[in-house]
Amino acid sequence: MTASPQDWTRARRLDADGLTEELHARTGLRLTVEGPCPGGEVGAAYVRWPDGRRSVLKWRPDTRIEELRAGPVAVCEVLRAHGYPCPSTELAVQVGHAAVLVQELLPGTPVARLDHDGLDRALALNEAQSGLLTGRADIPSMPLYLLDDGPGYCLHEPLRRHGRRSRDLERRIAALGASRPRRLPGHDVVHHDFHHGNLLRSGGAVSGVIDWDGACRGDRRFDLVTLRFGLHATEQAPGVADRLDGVLDGLPGDVLRVSWAHMSLRMVDWAIRHFAPEDVGRWIDLAEQRL
Repeated sequence: MTASPQDWTRARRLDADGLTEELHARTGLRLTVEGPCPGGEVGAAYVRWPDGRRSVLKWRPDTRIEELRAGPVAVCEVLRAHGYPCPSTELAVQVGHAAVLVQELLPGTPVARLDHDGLDRALALNEAQSGLLTGRADIPSMPLYLLDDGPGYCLHEPLRRHGRRSRDLERRIAALGASRPRRLPGHDVVHHDFHHGNLLRSGGAVSGVIDWDGACRGDRRFDLVTLRFGLHATEQAPGVADRLDGVLDGLPGDVLRVSWAHMSLRMVDWAIRHFAPEDVGRWIDLAEQRL
C-alpha cells in the first residue's frame, strides 16, 4: 500500500502487551490484547476493555502525545462534529518515547478492491473534508518534503543513488520544490494516507475511514492523488483508475503537481528501500506520468 508516514522499523521495538501493562500502571485501566490489526501495521493491535468493548491500540515511537492531540486527534474531533465517519480517541497517553492512543473500533473491513460505488463514496468523503479547518492555525499544515527529507519517509538520497531514472525524477521533484511553498496551502482536512485500504466497508457501503495518524491541514485534493497511487498497488475494478485520472485532470495545476511530486518521492523512495527491485520501475512509471 502507500507508504505510511510512520517509521515502522522503530515501531517494532514496542510491544502491545507491554504497552497495555504500562497503561494499566498509569491509568488503572486494564486492556486485553487480542492480536495485531491486519494490513501489516506493527503499530496497531485490537484490544478489549473489561466490559467487553473492543478498540484499537495504536502507538507512535519518538512522538510526544501533545503532537497527536494538536494534529490527528484534533482533526478527527472536527470531522466527527460534522458527521464524518472517523474513529474517536478514547485514551491518549505518553509511554516513554511513544505516544499511545486507544481509538474507537469502527464497523466494517478494509476495502481490498475499489469498485465504482466505492470510488463515488471516496470522492464524496473527500469533498466533505473541504474548508473544515478554516481558522484553525493551531493544527499544523502538511509538509511537502520536496527539497528536504521527511521523518523516515520521502528520503531523497535513495532516488539519487538508485539509477538514472530515479535520479532524474528526484531532480524534477527538487526543481518543483524550489519554486513552491514548503507546506501544502489550504484549510481543508488532509488525511495524508487516503488509500482504499483505509476505507472500511460494511453491508456493501463504505462505513468509515481509518488511520488518521498523519492528519493535518492543507488541500483535501492531495488525498485524491494518494488514492490514485494506492490504486496502482493492486488490481482494481475495471475503469476505476481511469475515472479517478479524469478527476485529477480537472485539478488546478499547482495542487496536482506538488501533490504528485510528494507521492512520487514517497513511493519511489519507499519502493527502493522496502520493495523488490522489479517493483521500483513500476512506481517510477507512475511517477513519470505527471512529472
